[in-house]
Amino acid sequence: MDDAEAPKINIFIAEDHEITRVGLRLTLEHVPGFSVVGEAADGKMTVKKVAELKPQVVLMDIGLPLMDGIDATTKIKQEVPGTRVIMLTSHDNDRDIFAALGAGADGYCLKEVSGTQLVMAIRAVADGVAWLAPGVASRVLRACATASPAAGAETSTKSSSLASPLSQRELEVLKLVVEGLSNQEIADKLILSVETVKTHMRHIMEKLAVSDRTQAAVKAMREGLV
Repeated sequence: MDDAEAPKINIFIAEDHEITRVGLRLTLEHVPGFSVVGEAADGKMTVKKVAELKPQVVLMDIGLPLMDGIDATTKIKQEVPGTRVIMLTSHDNDRDIFAALGAGADGYCLKEVSGTQLVMAIRAVADGVAWLAPGVASRVLRACATASPAAGAETSTKSSSLASPLSQRELEVLKLVVEGLSNQEIADKLILSVETVKTHMRHIMEKLAVSDRTQAAVKAMREGLV
């Protein structure tokens, strides 16, 4: 399917710097299959408009006034759970990265991202695939390595107890989710039907007590499951 035939992706931009916001809108409106349906300059207005417009993807800055992007993401995920959120920010510290992912963000991009990479990120999260910028991914993996079983017996015991409810097949699926594969790609790789993969994902999320693929991937890495 080419871009002209692909379903349209409706995008909302949450950014308090007007020049950046306008630049994003102009860039994305020229991408085939993309439609910018709204924008806001603060977190409270973002939550209100997203609830009204129900876009598929929100580009969210962390440093928004009135309500920051992390709290806004939490509220959006509660009120419009099907909405995908990509953090598009200059914040690259571990605290903000994990806070954003813990709030339910489906992707994390730094503002130095190229237009091509941003388009790829939007399409990926709209398709249900988590997206982490390479620099962010390395931070997540480094933090996970620090929290791995090698870090101490307490962590090892915690990981073992958390891993025990997952079957071998569920662990295989979870590993591929962490690698960023879509349900179809996982199905192809493991020679399963897409419906079977979806069933495994549902069981994984139930057992890990998370609500989406991104949170499952982050929890898996932080607890040393994969």
